[in-house]
Amino acid sequence: MVRHIYSCPLRWSDMDAFGHVNNVVFLRYLEEARIDFMFRLAPGDGSPSFSGGSVVARHEIDYVRPLVHRHAPVTIESWVTKIGAASLTIAYEVKDPAASNSNAVVYVRASTIVVPFNLEAQVPRRITAEEKSFLQEYLDEPGALAA
Repeated sequence: MVRHIYSCPLRWSDMDAFGHVNNVVFLRYLEEARIDFMFRLAPGDGSPSFSGGSVVARHEIDYVRPLVHRHAPVTIESWVTKIGAASLTIAYEVKDPAASNSNAVVYVRASTIVVPFNLEAQVPRRITAEEKSFLQEYLDEPGALAA
């Protein structure tokens, strides 16, 4: 399985009164990684994939350990766990870069259900064949395709 890797800088303003990254800020980190994955890595020059809009239908987030501010960025790994006809689920781990994944310090595990959206008509839309082909490269389990 291929994972998308995003290096996310920490900002001084990300800290809360307790000196660690505020829980809400992690949603912004996930947003940055998701946008980098879906829009910068969309297949083909000039491809319309994912450019028509999308909306977040659901977030789930597990805070594993506090992250204190530092100058080194965190790594956000993301991958696809489900592809449906009109939605997809992206999973994430926010962690320190490590020599191996088994030694990585994980701060957050999360997932997001994303629905492609037709902004002009203001309605959800189906995932295109090109988008599905791109997403399948990052699919955790080949059997995770939904009808």
